[in-house]
Amino acid sequence: MFEVRKSGSRGHARYDWLDSRHTFSFGDYHDPRYMGFGQLRVINEDRVNPGTGFPTHGHRDMEIVTYVLDGALEHKDSMGNGTVIRAGDVQRMSAGTGVRHSEYNPSANTPVHFLQIWIVPHSNGLVPGYEQRHFERQELDGRLRLVASADGRDGSVLVHQDVSLYAGRFDGDGAVHALKPGRRAYVQVARGAIEVGGHPLNAGDGVGISGEPQIRMEAGHGAEVLVFDLA
Repeated sequence: MFEVRKSGSRGHARYDWLDSRHTFSFGDYHDPRYMGFGQLRVINEDRVNPGTGFPTHGHRDMEIVTYVLDGALEHKDSMGNGTVIRAGDVQRMSAGTGVRHSEYNPSANTPVHFLQIWIVPHSNGLVPGYEQRHFERQELDGRLRLVASADGRDGSVLVHQDVSLYAGRFDGDGAVHALKPGRRAYVQVARGAIEVGGHPLNAGDGVGISGEPQIRMEAGHGAEVLVFDLA
């Protein structure tokens, strides 16, 4: 079964400094039909203007993955981490017992465009943690590259949940991802266009997939996609 979530139906928050689209209920946007998909709780597509950002705020008991598409995002947290996340980088922050952090666009003239993803951890009260990895473009071209997983295999960042997150870029091509029995998936199109299970999807669209043995993605056109393989 394929449940398509079109970009225009997402929640939307717009401020002087931020344009944010919410796949699932978040902040002032609440829709009981879209409270998450399995352990996947949030996919926010954010664009932050130059020289602005999220001031210091707190999180707990959540795995937060940041995937930068364009520009750069400066991160500082109460664990002592201070990094800049750029296109091709994947950051994981385990909020656990509690973390405070800020996210800021350090550029004077270039917006930053990124996806922020929240995944419910397998247990509460974990020790907070942080990890960041860079994936070269050629690692994603024409294939699905594992970028986050429960065991950190193949150079992926580690998340404390039975989730495997893949990223891929497709232009004139596609890929097939097999789903083991009892698992489901969510596909988010970050940019471009691609067909997933015969459904044409464009940037910002997503699709929840259950009861299928595989996901067939084809006819990519400048596409960048994230695939969440979920218990």
